[in-house]
Amino acid sequence: MTSNKYISDSIQYIGVDDPELPLFESQYMLENGMAYNSYLIRDEKIAVMDAVDARKIDEWMARLSDALAGRTPDYLVVLHVEPDHSAGVKRFLDTYPEAKVVGNAKTFTFLSQFFPDFDFGERKVVVKEADTLCLGNHTLRFIIVPMVHWPETMVAYDASDRVLFSADAFGKFGVYDADADDWTCEARRYYFNIVGKYGAPVQVLLKKIADLDIRVIAPLHGPVLSENLQFYIDKYHTWSSYEPEDKGVFIAVASIHGHTLEAAEMMAEKLRARGVKVAMSDLSREDIAEAVEDAFRYDRLLLAAASYDGGVFTPMEFFLSRLKHKNYQKRRVAILENGTWAPTAAKTIKKTISEMSNVTLVEPVVTIRSAYKPADDAAFCALCDALCE
Repeated sequence: MTSNKYISDSIQYIGVDDPELPLFESQYMLENGMAYNSYLIRDEKIAVMDAVDARKIDEWMARLSDALAGRTPDYLVVLHVEPDHSAGVKRFLDTYPEAKVVGNAKTFTFLSQFFPDFDFGERKVVVKEADTLCLGNHTLRFIIVPMVHWPETMVAYDASDRVLFSADAFGKFGVYDADADDWTCEARRYYFNIVGKYGAPVQVLLKKIADLDIRVIAPLHGPVLSENLQFYIDKYHTWSSYEPEDKGVFIAVASIHGHTLEAAEMMAEKLRARGVKVAMSDLSREDIAEAVEDAFRYDRLLLAAASYDGGVFTPMEFFLSRLKHKNYQKRRVAILENGTWAPTAAKTIKKTISEMSNVTLVEPVVTIRSAYKPADDAAFCALCDALCE
């Protein structure tokens, strides 16, 4: 990684941080805000790579003006139209009326929807797969990668400085320099919650860039990556193929009065005693996005939930809906249910996981009545043994 604001002699980082942003996409909790990345390529012609979120347009335009040092940009390249990147497009075009916008056909369909009163007209430069844009010494080659993670998404490769402008791929939560030494955790949480449903398109992206000589990966969120690039590419191969990253059991708990949580903690102790790596989340009180991340990280999942209204306690219901939406697969899943008079959690959970691809139910399903009792120990041990197979 690098925090150098100059990627090369002619490519400058002009993105902005939003450290006060509490939620990304109005749903994902942020501890360290968010970065909206933008880049300036200075050559015979000047290209700006992507705009920023509406909250930071003023700051971005000031940085752009400083970086231009009196010159005028020729192009604004829009790799991804999601508003956290495209909100500044109109301000840019109003400020620099001679500049043109570079995108593919879908790019301009979407931009016209976000800016219905703006006539892009003759200012459009429409590109398709493998088209190039010559700036002088730098030539951008465009690679269309639909559904990573919007249909118009594309990336751009600059062979001169060997830079891949990767749009949302290889991004992460946090401001530009946040957790610079621990990219994986927040990149994983970002990937599975933002991009994770679209594993097959990400695999296509990885195949398309496999033969490129890449020195730098410049994403639209998080740090610019410039060292040990194979590490990041390998992570994306693992994540986008839905293969487990670590061997272990993730225990997701939805407990109303605490008894289900106590039972889950007992299961965790038994698993650890057998040498199994265990992570656990209380779905009622902890970040669901992080729980989704851990469900994909580990090769086994234990769902511990109370019964509720003839189904399953609401936090577990929501968690399962997120897993299903994000294409959860290739895992072994066990169930621990709790119910005082008519346990229904397991039946509800089974129905949902039966609708997932290549998810294996681990038997036995364990049922407790209201709270754990010594008589339940044999069933707990049997489930632990099955999870350890």
